[in-house]
Amino acid sequence: MRAVLALLLSCLAMVGFVGSPLVAQQVSPDTDVDDLAQGEFVWNPEASPTGPVVVLVSLNKQQAFVYRNGIIIGYTLVSTGKKGHETPTGVFTILQKDKDHVSSIYKAKMPYTERLTWSGICLHAGGLPGYPSSHGCIHLPLEFSRLLFVINELGATVVIADEHSGPAEAAHPAVLLSPDLHKKRAVGPLADLVNFEWEPERSPEGPVSLLLSTSDSKLYVYRNGVEIGFAEISMIGGDTALPEGIHAVLEGYSDKDNPWAPGRKMHRWMHVSTESTDGSLEEDESFLASRVHIPPLFVEQIYDLLEPGTTLVITNRAATPETRSDTDFVIMATHQEEATSE
Repeated sequence: MRAVLALLLSCLAMVGFVGSPLVAQQVSPDTDVDDLAQGEFVWNPEASPTGPVVVLVSLNKQQAFVYRNGIIIGYTLVSTGKKGHETPTGVFTILQKDKDHVSSIYKAKMPYTERLTWSGICLHAGGLPGYPSSHGCIHLPLEFSRLLFVINELGATVVIADEHSGPAEAAHPAVLLSPDLHKKRAVGPLADLVNFEWEPERSPEGPVSLLLSTSDSKLYVYRNGVEIGFAEISMIGGDTALPEGIHAVLEGYSDKDNPWAPGRKMHRWMHVSTESTDGSLEEDESFLASRVHIPPLFVEQIYDLLEPGTTLVITNRAATPETRSDTDFVIMATHQEEATSE
């Protein structure tokens, strides 16, 4: 019966009945993601009523997962880019929202659009035939896309990867961005490492994102998508590579004291790996802090900006206006292209 229902839903989606109740059916939170039929979804916001939202999309499994404050609150099947219009993998932020958007190219309705790139990659309600069928966007069930649209804020993080792995809570970013740690290191050669820019007036408000590139030996700070500062960093030790991933500040504070920020509570962070190989979090929470030195005056400015939803992306690749790996993995879009739509 489930197979027949899935086939019916696929046919409805293909002929454009995106708004049909059959195409967006909420099921019990006890339903496993692998047991969902096309158009079915789980939505359980009571599991975590508040906090920053992170969306993870698995291209291989055609699934999307929604985490709020590090706890899963929803998941569904999706349809991503078909051959020749593949959905790019990477770390993105919500740039723009429009619940009644219409494609400027295909003149098709795209309900509850949440833009990820200015070149046309978005989350929105769309057809769900059971396989990749879009022109690059991530198609969601109509009601699921509405619910996600309501809770997502501009600047919310979306991670698109070939595989999905759940997030883990981490403390080492809190140590890495602690001012006193770097003050104690500012002796000898490191004392001269003061090359940084800090111009927060370029973008006075909005969500904050940090990008640490070991290839550039720089830490970049963006607010509302605008670069407001950068600093040269130095790597300590022979190997300059770091575990790649995205980290997001959660609500609340760790019950552990921060030895490098006297009198300040340690933020809680969520970690999601973006490495293609099987990686694991370093058990030693000071691992990243032991490898990286940041100018103390610069990290002092950053620490004051940290709030729930702030993200830190760590990559071993160079940062360019749109940094990509050999497999087309977008690290962070840092410029505004002419907007196009699916």
